[in-house]
Amino acid sequence: MSDRTLADCRILVVEDEFLLADDLQDELERAGAIVLGPIPDLGRTLALLAGEAQLDGAVLDINLGGETSYPAADELLRRKVPFLFATGYDRLAIPERYQHIVQCQKPIRLAAIRDAIGRVVDK
Repeated sequence: MSDRTLADCRILVVEDEFLLADDLQDELERAGAIVLGPIPDLGRTLALLAGEAQLDGAVLDINLGGETSYPAADELLRRKVPFLFATGYDRLAIPERYQHIVQCQKPIRLAAIRDAIGRVVDK
């Protein structure tokens, strides 16, 4: 992980697999992050983004019960909020406009996501 810790960083977690979402929340909170979510669907994610003024970073699962999180990714890009994808999708299946986004492949090692979001937020 970078020298910067996640202490007091507001990190949005969008993940529809309950156990993974719960474990990821615990891992990020142990690293000092303030976790928003986890949120399991696009509608609630967009609602939170519409009302949330400050975010330091986000972890997005791409497939949320059959719909993609790409509209949320677009909003994060518009707001210049750093994020990463935690997904089982192959990089080739992800649209070109997101090829520069850090991607953590499922099955996920929690420490790898914690470290990756720390690096993304630290840029």
